[in-house]
Amino acid sequence: MASRISKKVKEDRLIEALKLVSPGTVLRTAIDDLLQAGMGALIVINSPDLKGIIEGGFKVNAKLTYQRIVELAKMDGAIILSSDLSKILYANVLLFPDISIPTNETGTRHKAAERTARQAETLAIAISERRKKITIYYGRLNYILKNTEELLSRATETLHILEKQRELLDELLGNLNVLEISGLVVVGDVCSVLQRMEILMRTAKTIERYLIELGREGIIIKMRLRELLKNVDKEMKFILKDYSARENALDEFSFDDLLDADNIANLLFSKSGEDKVYAKGFRILNKMKIEKQDITLLLNSLNDLSSVLRADEVSLDKLLGERRENFLKEVSSLKEQIMMAKKI
Repeated sequence: MASRISKKVKEDRLIEALKLVSPGTVLRTAIDDLLQAGMGALIVINSPDLKGIIEGGFKVNAKLTYQRIVELAKMDGAIILSSDLSKILYANVLLFPDISIPTNETGTRHKAAERTARQAETLAIAISERRKKITIYYGRLNYILKNTEELLSRATETLHILEKQRELLDELLGNLNVLEISGLVVVGDVCSVLQRMEILMRTAKTIERYLIELGREGIIIKMRLRELLKNVDKEMKFILKDYSARENALDEFSFDDLLDADNIANLLFSKSGEDKVYAKGFRILNKMKIEKQDITLLLNSLNDLSSVLRADEVSLDKLLGERRENFLKEVSSLKEQIMMAKKI
């Protein structure tokens, strides 16, 4: 558990750093211009612990613009920006971080950037004119920024994979709909849907990382991603609730483990994939135009979806009264849509 929390903290911190240098920001425009011009630079965000590391240079205290960054980078020293990235505080500054801080970097600029980021718990950006690379250091993290064209290409490829996964999920959900109203669901059917949903969500996270790095350049991909993920999280929660499975249980699985449906069956049900199970009914009933209180009433009284759908008119009249006719009409309409393989 501790390692998973630690991994999430690192991921959150990296995302925080990537947002600061995403395309469309003044800082990223300056960084890209420096790279295209074949210039190196070292840019550091101010922090309380930075004071004891910097020396020399001169005070600028001017609004941050990409033109000023490019001009000031012509000098060898580091550029210090305000913590809110609104101002350039100092230029041509020498950095003297603790040399006992371990680093795998070889260049002087990159060593200084990594050690400064770790010692001052801040963001440092090293631009290498020789390697044509932009490396960001944030505390103990480091990451090489990819260029926009490469990111767009990767994001588009992953989006195509996601579109195929969504098609497969919709087929599995359509099949589950039929099986649930027929009372013929087995554990394997539920696990196949949950497996595909989890794969879809994890693939989406990869695209979300690309989108953070792409900034404004990724707006169209972001819109398409939102369409592909529509209702997936909601459907997943209802399925887990329907079959009394623990929410977030699949988080414990590696991607390889997730590909084996038997693993999911053992974790969520402690049963074989061939064992029969019955849906409580939350997912299907919430697709009907009936009051939430009626859904609760029906499930509390009749226990599961099969019993609700088989209930006679006398039982329904007792529970729903004059709302019975509307419920029967909704059931009939939904069954028709499901059997005609319409998306619901």
